Amino acid sequence: MTRSTNEDMGRKLNPRIEGLAQSAIRAMTVECAKVGGINLAQGICDTPVPHVVADAVATAVADGFNTYARCEGVEDLRRVLAKKMRAGGLDYDAETEIVVTIGATGAFQIAATALLQPGDEVILFEPFYGYHVSTLTTLGLVPRFVPMAPSASGTWTINDNALERAVGPRTRAIVVNTPANPCGKVFSRGELTGIGKFAAEHDLWIFTDEVYEHFVYDGLEHVSPAAIEGLRERTVTMSSLSKTLSVTGWRLGWMAADARWARAFAQVNDLVYVCAPTPLQVAAACGLKKLGPDYYAGLARDHQRKRDQLCAALSEAGLSPHVPQGAYYVLADSSRLPGVTAMDRAMHLLRATGLATVPGNAFHTAGRGDNLLRFCFGKTDADMNEACLRLKRL
Repeated sequence: MTRSTNEDMGRKLNPRIEGLAQSAIRAMTVECAKVGGINLAQGICDTPVPHVVADAVATAVADGFNTYARCEGVEDLRRVLAKKMRAGGLDYDAETEIVVTIGATGAFQIAATALLQPGDEVILFEPFYGYHVSTLTTLGLVPRFVPMAPSASGTWTINDNALERAVGPRTRAIVVNTPANPCGKVFSRGELTGIGKFAAEHDLWIFTDEVYEHFVYDGLEHVSPAAIEGLRERTVTMSSLSKTLSVTGWRLGWMAADARWARAFAQVNDLVYVCAPTPLQVAAACGLKKLGPDYYAGLARDHQRKRDQLCAALSEAGLSPHVPQGAYYVLADSSRLPGVTAMDRAMHLLRATGLATVPGNAFHTAGRGDNLLRFCFGKTDADMNEACLRLKRL
């Protein structure tokens, strides 16, 4: 055996990432590009960026905002975010309790790194967002799943007994994604109060992903868990500007928490990312100052219209949708399509219509979600119109 072979045998991947593979979302995006299809798989959010945000980028660069920012984030952006959150019932100090991150994904990694230890368990509701699971796994944490059940009204319900069964001696946190990707569930104030009581009884952190906070339909309200009495101290609130401003490629997110924890978050952010892109932070702050309540109401109104359009087309095509309360995804029943697996059905739909979707098992534990596909409606009107025409011809 050669020396180089011996050396190769000693070099191995970290076991925590050996099971990682390209996500089904990105895999279907690649397949869509091969056929020149319409990508309803990835939440790219290809609607136009608000002019006041886009125009501010060149100005920020020209004005010299091109060097490192503080690891907590540009002061002006943190102040704007604090004001924005106050409108939603959250009171965080811009100087000591808000950290700007590389998207909400970066915020989640930072929170888990700072507060949890390898072997700790974290509860997630199923269907889940795959990046939450992957982040936990790569950090040596153990996901525990609580399946939600779709009701006849289209909502997704939590089984309290299943929630209690998910708790073990190493359980340290629970993840709440509201509005939820992929099912569109909007957690009610009553549900969040119950989750808060559960978290207090078991002394758990509450990690909340609120990226889709402005995408809420049918007169429902988005409630932040940290705004509920007694939950602020144990809650880490995470969000991003990716969907709200149609800037998914900017990777601007933030996290808010009690100052004791936010200090540690800033240090981890500095270690892993240094800072989010400075000129983009400055541009986002400028844009947010100029975008008022009408802008956010328009987001909800426009996407509810697209939701209704897509759900009608899915129903007509025999792909019964679970109508979402929020976010911009629809889970639909794909059982009428040929194929053994969810990926088989997704690929059949792509070949037959040129529409890329995500296999439902990407959001479930093994053996679940095989008869579901996820459709994204965060698209331009032109793409939505064409996609619905193709579905109706299926």
